[in-house]
Amino acid sequence: MPGAHNLVAVVDGRPAGMASGVPVDQAEGFVELISMWVSPAARGKGVGDCLIREVARWAAERGATSLRLSVMPDNKRAAALYERHGFTDTGVPGDLLPDGTGRERALAKDLMNSWTRSTQRSSLPIHTSAYGLSSTVL
Repeated sequence: MPGAHNLVAVVDGRPAGMASGVPVDQAEGFVELISMWVSPAARGKGVGDCLIREVARWAAERGATSLRLSVMPDNKRAAALYERHGFTDTGVPGDLLPDGTGRERALAKDLMNSWTRSTQRSSLPIHTSAYGLSSTVL
């Protein structure tokens, strides 16, 4: 996606997770965290934390005031991870689930008063790409 911030976390030389930050509406000042995934072998090792921090840092640097995401209602581990990082339920119904009745949970994090505006970096190698270029964030 044009303007996206695509990340791959690496643990012991192997891809361990990924996430993307996508600018959604510059006028409203928010970015969406999408396609977050952490390898089952890497869960509990801080990979998800690093990916969230890096997307939040990138979003704040580009002037976003809010970082938003959607999570499946039964994904309690992911919801707990997001909540630890300051995401709260927006109260807005998320996308409709395949069953036609349930909805994803829509969460958001305020970036205006967040520590993400600091220069804190990830403790894992995070490989980023935009427009086919890649770099490593340490």
